[in-house]
Amino acid sequence: MADLNHLIVWCTDKRRGSAHVVDILGLEPPRDFAGQFLIVDLGNGVSLDYADWSGGELIEQHLAFLVTEDEFDAAYGRIKAGAIDHWADPSKRTPGEINHHDGGRGLYWSDPDGHLLEIITRPYGAETEASGG
Repeated sequence: MADLNHLIVWCTDKRRGSAHVVDILGLEPPRDFAGQFLIVDLGNGVSLDYADWSGGELIEQHLAFLVTEDEFDAAYGRIKAGAIDHWADPSKRTPGEINHHDGGRGLYWSDPDGHLLEIITRPYGAETEASGG
């Protein structure tokens, strides 16, 4: 089975984009790779490699992060303290709320380039798997 190693996140300013996710999630500062990428290391060995895009309009990406309850509380606190718009759903119909899918908590917000970011405390389907259904 193949493991995901990294994902390039195209943005208008790699410093701003990488700093945003690092600040909200409480991660280590990004590291530079050959001046081309700013690499944000995640807890599971996968990295987000932020790169400047100059090819026209950016296409929105969706990135979901599985976090602990404590990490959720900390990130949610930073989102609220920064007055960052957030939603309980990816369609952005439930502003200022969180969801409780699969017995956990989750929310969505947009980064400075409009990428839709998500934090969840339980993987989707976890409640069904736990009940044997």
